[in-house]
Amino acid sequence: MAFPQNFLDELVARSDIVDVVGSYVALSRKGSNLFGLCPFHNEKTPSFSVSPDKQIYHCFGCKKGGGVINFIMEMENLSYPDAVRFLAKRAGLQVPEDDRSGTDQLRRRLLALNKEAAQFYYQMLQQPEGQAVRDYLDRRQIRRGIAVRFGMGAAPDSWDTLLRAMTARGYTKTELIRAGLAVQNKNGGLYDKFRNRLMLPVIDVRGDVVGFGSRVLDKSEPKYMNTPETLTYSKRRVLYGLNLAKKTKRSNIILCEGNLDVVTLHQAGFDNAVASMGTALTVEQTRLLSRYTKELVLCYDNDQAGQLATQRALELLNNSEFTVKVLHLPRRMVDGQAVKQDADDFIKFQGPAAFERLLSGSETGMAFRLSQVAGKYDLTDDEGRVAYAAEISDVLCRLDNAVEREIYTVRAAEAAGLRPEALALEVERAGKRRRGKERRERERRELNPAVSAQPAQRSIRYTNLRSAMAEEGVLRLLLRQPELFGDTPPLAEDDFSSPLLGKIFTALWQNRQAGLGGSMAYLGSVLTGEEMDHFTALLQKPEAAASAAAALGDYIRIIRQETQRRTGGMDFADTVARLKEKKGNGGKQHE
Repeated sequence: MAFPQNFLDELVARSDIVDVVGSYVALSRKGSNLFGLCPFHNEKTPSFSVSPDKQIYHCFGCKKGGGVINFIMEMENLSYPDAVRFLAKRAGLQVPEDDRSGTDQLRRRLLALNKEAAQFYYQMLQQPEGQAVRDYLDRRQIRRGIAVRFGMGAAPDSWDTLLRAMTARGYTKTELIRAGLAVQNKNGGLYDKFRNRLMLPVIDVRGDVVGFGSRVLDKSEPKYMNTPETLTYSKRRVLYGLNLAKKTKRSNIILCEGNLDVVTLHQAGFDNAVASMGTALTVEQTRLLSRYTKELVLCYDNDQAGQLATQRALELLNNSEFTVKVLHLPRRMVDGQAVKQDADDFIKFQGPAAFERLLSGSETGMAFRLSQVAGKYDLTDDEGRVAYAAEISDVLCRLDNAVEREIYTVRAAEAAGLRPEALALEVERAGKRRRGKERRERERRELNPAVSAQPAQRSIRYTNLRSAMAEEGVLRLLLRQPELFGDTPPLAEDDFSSPLLGKIFTALWQNRQAGLGGSMAYLGSVLTGEEMDHFTALLQKPEAAASAAAALGDYIRIIRQETQRRTGGMDFADTVARLKEKKGNGGKQHE
């Protein structure tokens, strides 16, 4: 255990889950629980539940769940130890730091290494070895002041300059590889990952250097190169420039494609620009953005890839808490040819004032989607209008807000010269088809209990469903009615067909013996996020208190039967009991 149990108990006691979650999510009481919009996925109808009694949260939509420490781990993208420290600071508790986990120590070492590497690259930029990068910045019209603000640096055109510098400072070659700063070749030799490149440190909202982006100076490939997935860096969970954009006085945040687009926009006075790191917009990134704004402006390139990225982002943000607009960058004429341009190009050729006008006149996300669909069809042709009506109806029927749906239905009808009433009828039909398809899929899942009972995560799927359902029941009763259990554990961990459920049972029993009950704080240190999600999900299932003793006996009997069957030791009495159970209802889960 990384922290003493008495410290964790005190921490959880001072970190009521309703107070902690309520600082991120607006909650309202519904029965004994509180509900709000899930911070882990986009939704309009609250499915995120917080239980004050159990001190757990669970989303019935995306299935995420856990205790207060797990919540902070997810929301702040922190490791378990760092989430404990986060809550301890919030609660005014001193953290006992004597016993840190190996993973936590490595993460801290990698963060320190990244910081020193960023300082090294920055120093290289000022020295003769950085002349090529300084020339590149001049060509891109990036001023020195803005380069300093973003902590830009230069990776020298050599194989091992960083490697030698960092090992001289006490960092191991393994740490350099784990940080994504060094690469090992087939012969075991090491060399710098980033060479002859402009370096762009990726700094998270807490000020830590979690990784790097880079841009090559010549025409070699790849043009852009980022840190691979590491203990400190996950491209799904970071946004370049957000550490600066979070301080903006503007009411929205601009989402760009490239790091240098962000730099140019900040230099031009648009300090609310950020960019995803070589990936499409993710739910984790929208969760991060929601802390700082409720209005997003998509400003992707005006080529086909940029338009596709815009559409994907709009689909992700559909019916979310965000107001979404799209800033459409016009093409630029060069020698009579219309060429694409990004935000960086537009600022250079048209200036900040022109960009401000585009920003002020940016269209809503739905207006953008309407124009995109309309551009695919010849709306003067009957067949084109019919095909347009079919596709646009499928788009419009996904709008939850009836007023918004009516407004855009009228606008879409006008674009194609159709009667709004006719298109509204098509939208209604498309909605019915969509709801019918969803219902049929849901019914198929519900009619197959073996599928619906399985964990959502493939990595923890049950191999013996009958035993696993009984194992879940034992865990629920151990938490809800521990008085049913004696001083000796009725089962061993090996009796569980599910390794995960067996591990949880052992942890809960050890806590019980120590007089700690079902400590979610401790479980957070021994279970992964997916495992905790599943554990909180199984706790939502009903368990009749009146027949709990009988249920526990049945659960234990079933687990033992399946253990003997698995090991080839089922005796005659168990075989008879199993046959009787098939004829009756004894094998059903107690409700």
